[in-house]
Amino acid sequence: MLSAKIPKKDRFGIYVKIENICLEVINLTILASLENKTNKILPLNSARIKIEILKRLFRITNELNILETKRYIDIELSLQEISKMTNGWIKYLNNR
Repeated sequence: MLSAKIPKKDRFGIYVKIENICLEVINLTILASLENKTNKILPLNSARIKIEILKRLFRITNELNILETKRYIDIELSLQEISKMTNGWIKYLNNR
C-alpha cells in the first residue's frame, strides 16, 4: 500500500490529490466502457489528460523525495502502459 509509506504531512496534501485523480480516471474509463461508440471519446480524452497529470504529480513526489525512486519508476512504468492503452483505445475509435 502506497499511502502507508508516504510521510503524514504529504499524505494529506499531494497524495490526496493523486488518489482523487486515480479515482476520476477509473470513473472515466468505466463510463467510456459503458457508453455507446460515439460517446466514448469525451471521457477517454479526459482520462488521458488526468493520466498525464498523474505522471507529473508522481514525478514531483519523486523530486521532493516523498516517494523513493524505485517505487516511482514502477508507478511511472504502469502509468505509461495505461497511457498507451488509453491512447490506443482513442485511436481505434477515431479510425472507425
